Amino acid sequence: MTPPRLVAFDLDDTLAPSKSAIDPRIGELLLTLAGRVQVAIISGGQLQQFRSQVVDRLPETTPGILASFHLMPTCGTQYYRLSAEGVETIYAHALTDDEKSRALAAVEEEAKRLGLWESETWGDILEDRGSQITFSALGQSAPLDAKTAWDPTGEKKNALRDAVAARIPDLEVRSGGSTSVDITHRGIDKAYGMRRLAEQTGIPLDDMLFVGDRLDEHGNDYPVLALGVECQAVEGWEDTAAFLEQLIPTLPAA
Repeated sequence: MTPPRLVAFDLDDTLAPSKSAIDPRIGELLLTLAGRVQVAIISGGQLQQFRSQVVDRLPETTPGILASFHLMPTCGTQYYRLSAEGVETIYAHALTDDEKSRALAAVEEEAKRLGLWESETWGDILEDRGSQITFSALGQSAPLDAKTAWDPTGEKKNALRDAVAARIPDLEVRSGGSTSVDITHRGIDKAYGMRRLAEQTGIPLDDMLFVGDRLDEHGNDYPVLALGVECQAVEGWEDTAAFLEQLIPTLPAA
């Protein structure tokens, strides 16, 4: 492919283990990459995750490098840029109070009906992310090994998604991370975020590269592949680091 003008990344299990901070090696590679192309991070997570996992962990750098970063929480329904002053809001499209209340009720009631409302959790099961309601079966801060063991086949999560979707057909219900279900306005997925990114930056989708760990047909990164964006599949942050170490030398210096 032609060298990309923008490289976009999934967050959890692509740049860092789920809900964990990036390794210093990834931080250095992201800054090096941002010195050559635009860098975007797009995830179903909320802004605070982007801050704690990535932004607060980046090594010291220049404002010019920071300006190359694009942050798109909740699959691009929110969009932020970095500057010397910190994180700046470009836009944020929230669900209405009615949409939030119906989504929260539906996911809680269906999880309890299906026996998926766990009594032992790490943090809140339900979270209002403004433009997204998220159900995390084991809580927001569950350890990686517990999350991996909860639903290895995805059967529980898919059953909950289908049940909730039938309750609130005007909203989008989709599988998120390893134990999560996300509810947004209809048509919101990572393909939506990539299209908005193209609009905001003026960089065509054909000039972008997306890196993610869930590009399989049922994965939450698959919509980007289906959109026709060039994609690189990885399995964990170490795989991403190895890929970047090969990619960066092929990119034109700024």
